[in-house]
Amino acid sequence: MVRVILVGPPGSGKGTQGELLQAAFGIPKISTGDILRAAVRDETPLGLEAKHYMESGNLVPDSVVIGLIEERLQSEAASDGWILDGFPRTIPQAEALDALLAKLNISYDCVICLDAPDEEIVQRMLARGRDDDKEEVIRERLKVYRDKTAPLIEFYDRKGSLQAVNGNRPPEVVSAALKELLQFEQPVS
Repeated sequence: MVRVILVGPPGSGKGTQGELLQAAFGIPKISTGDILRAAVRDETPLGLEAKHYMESGNLVPDSVVIGLIEERLQSEAASDGWILDGFPRTIPQAEALDALLAKLNISYDCVICLDAPDEEIVQRMLARGRDDDKEEVIRERLKVYRDKTAPLIEFYDRKGSLQAVNGNRPPEVVSAALKELLQFEQPVS
């Protein structure tokens, strides 16, 4: 069973690697970005609420995101493992996730930090062609990441659960490194 948290800046390869790990281990990738984009596309009440934050490059409020994560972790599909992609993004979210996992009596194997240089990230995200991937929004998202999400690296490193992986390599090379890493990880309580 694999339970892993992927962190790193937007565009660092979390989504791609999450999909490759999902296929390799047969477990769901739980991506707040995918969940929120679907809600925006479907114009659900949550989607309409989230749309304003996403278009300006800001983070969607914790209460909305944590509710989505709890629902997914309790689903039948996640009973044999999961990959969290894009959550947590802040230390309060990490603390809320720890509390949620304790409540659900679930542990995770490790936290993997993928990283790449900002200019590489900007070019990758522009190439995706999503509506919310305009250069000024991308740069704002990177700034928000550096201010609010990067402290997670130290948070998880202090807990002894962080594994850093260079995301600035071809996807198949990063994927091979992740698979090798996850074969040897033990759950963190």
